[in-house]
Amino acid sequence: MSEERPAPDPSEEDRPRATDADAWATACAEDLAAEQARRRDRHGPPPGSAAEELKKLVDTVADKLSGLPSPLLGGLAGPAAQHMVRQVVQQAKAAVEPVIDRNPDVFDHLAAAGSELLAAYRSAVQAQEHRWTARTADPAGDARGDRRDPGEGTGPGERIDLD
Repeated sequence: MSEERPAPDPSEEDRPRATDADAWATACAEDLAAEQARRRDRHGPPPGSAAEELKKLVDTVADKLSGLPSPLLGGLAGPAAQHMVRQVVQQAKAAVEPVIDRNPDVFDHLAAAGSELLAAYRSAVQAQEHRWTARTADPAGDARGDRRDPGEGTGPGERIDLD
């Protein structure tokens, strides 16, 4: 007694499935958004462009300078000196901010150039350190007889290379 399955309806085979065509893209976007939110919670907001960070620095320095009391001029000239400092800070801010606004890409390029210079310096230092440590790590050079200058006598001294 064999049971026969009903034959599939030919109209169902030709019909496309009712699924989300971009399900993978949607799932990836949701995962990415969740990961970004997790990183923001853990590390705070990501840094902005170099121009935005420079603006924040200028604002912070201006606020700190404006709020400092004037210990050099004493109590008599305090309010006048603070007003003068605020004025100078505002003038400096007014001069710097338009430059930052007009040329934000320049500051990004300067930041990238600084990173490249730092990487080049780090590479040079690591190469030099490798040469220094390779010279002292030579196991064949550890014997005292090998370190003596062959032109010298049989005394206890040894040659020191100052390079």
